[in-house]
Amino acid sequence: MTIQVTVLSAPHCELCEHAKKVLARVSADYDIEISVISDESEEGRALMMEHLVAFPPGVLLDGHLFSYGRLSERRLRRQLERSGAPRFR
Repeated sequence: MTIQVTVLSAPHCELCEHAKKVLARVSADYDIEISVISDESEEGRALMMEHLVAFPPGVLLDGHLFSYGRLSERRLRRQLERSGAPRFR
């Protein structure tokens, strides 16, 4: 049961780069599939509006808003653990 993680990202966004690094670390421990969508694309704008993302990065877990702004690795790991996301090792 792979967890789908969608990052709504903006160009030249330091918080977006931080989120990508956090997700790269977390993906070493959990079975997650990460997709990055630009907030400048039609799909990205629609998702930002649908989920009321105030500013990037927006992070969706299986299509549900998890966070926007600075991504907390600790909070993400707790959520993945609670949701029963498969772990590696």
